Amino acid sequence: MYLGIDLGTGSVKALLIDDDGRAVGEASRAYPVSSPVPGYAETAPADWWAQTVGAVRACCEGRGGAVRGVGLSGQAHGLVVIGVEAKPLRPAILWADQRATAEMEAVLALPEAIRLPLANPVVSGMAGLSLLWLRRNEPATYAATRRILSPKDWLRLMMTGEVATEPADASMTLLYDVGTGRWAGDFLSALSIDPAILAPVVESHSVAGRLSAAAAAELGLPAGTPVAAGLSDTASCLFGMGQTKPGSTILQVGSGIQIMSVAEGIEPQVQPFYNSYRGIGRSLYSMAALQNGGTVFEWARMVLGASWPEMYRAGFDESEGNGGAVFLPYVTGERAPLLDPNASAAWAYLRLGCTRSQLIRSVFEGVALAVRDSWDALRGIGLSADRMLLTGGGSTDPRWQQMLADILQVPLVPAHELGNATIGAAYLGGMAAGHWRGVEDIPFPQDPAAPVEPRPFDGLDVLLSRFRATYRGLRHI
Repeated sequence: MYLGIDLGTGSVKALLIDDDGRAVGEASRAYPVSSPVPGYAETAPADWWAQTVGAVRACCEGRGGAVRGVGLSGQAHGLVVIGVEAKPLRPAILWADQRATAEMEAVLALPEAIRLPLANPVVSGMAGLSLLWLRRNEPATYAATRRILSPKDWLRLMMTGEVATEPADASMTLLYDVGTGRWAGDFLSALSIDPAILAPVVESHSVAGRLSAAAAAELGLPAGTPVAAGLSDTASCLFGMGQTKPGSTILQVGSGIQIMSVAEGIEPQVQPFYNSYRGIGRSLYSMAALQNGGTVFEWARMVLGASWPEMYRAGFDESEGNGGAVFLPYVTGERAPLLDPNASAAWAYLRLGCTRSQLIRSVFEGVALAVRDSWDALRGIGLSADRMLLTGGGSTDPRWQQMLADILQVPLVPAHELGNATIGAAYLGGMAAGHWRGVEDIPFPQDPAAPVEPRPFDGLDVLLSRFRATYRGLRHI
């Protein structure tokens, strides 16, 4: 059997699969994210380890002795700093952290030629910026730092005693040359960052260590079991769902929304609205990350005093429509495609007689229009898809699926049971064990559902134009 472990932001998930790739056990355990100062997001790595032990033991349920390989995936962008004894020197700084605003400005002031190889937008929460914040604000900790690691790479260190990373997580640090697949030497030099603190980069499916006797005893697994280098969570999601060829696209709807599309190659841009990351093997993918997904509906529900049943009834009542209302869903600013932390939510084009039900429908439309806005921007850089796999806990309602398809004008294949980051990690465990020699050998599950076909949407172009014009108009106020 093969074990996959996904170290998420608020919980760790473990999945056990057999030789045929079928799930035979799973479990999860939660841990807190702390915010000691508004805008901070941290977790104690010791919490990750304790809950990983609990999740693995519950998942394997006495079958740990059958595990022949372990694979990992995990939250991206996080920063774990370790000292001479390989112990964390402070709580990990996570992707959601917003403290590094001054560091953003410092990086944006660098010559474009130095920033270009990063091929990613400079936004707070990425490990490179968090490291610069640490150097300025906690100099003693910075001086004691011997290595920096992503969350899942620290977890592997705990399992094996070996320090390593892999291209997917490395490409998300803002310290990596995505095009050449190496640490960005000129960028590191410009910021006086010692490359010796960076982990060696190995292939995602390769054996990056073996379970130590101590870790194996805690986890209930055989000592010496190979542990794959792993993947970042979004790369593992693409891999776990079998989306490895150019044009393969996933729309993931949760608290935030991601559009992930495997690309033929990348053409680095300075401060692009989208991310360019490495995936399994030599694959590359582009991702538009929208901050405003499920959180918008909860906010609107509270503002409008609506119950969830009312939200869903009014949201999909096509007979009443939106009354002409346009809703901007930017309750937390927005990344893709705006890169505007000051973007705000707003209702526009309201008239006498506009009802609360119509406002509710405009909220659903506004989130879907934001997704369309990002997809159109991705198409503008040459991406295309004849369909998208639809996943995430915020995309299970068939009426919402239909609205997304109608506004995107792309067929959507509901794929909630197809796979996820954890099964991608488990597949890597099988590859590390030698059971699957390559991606082509893995028995990826087939699409579980018929596509949701887009219907004609009269007035869509006008609605989309008003949506974009409303943002542009308010931006200058």
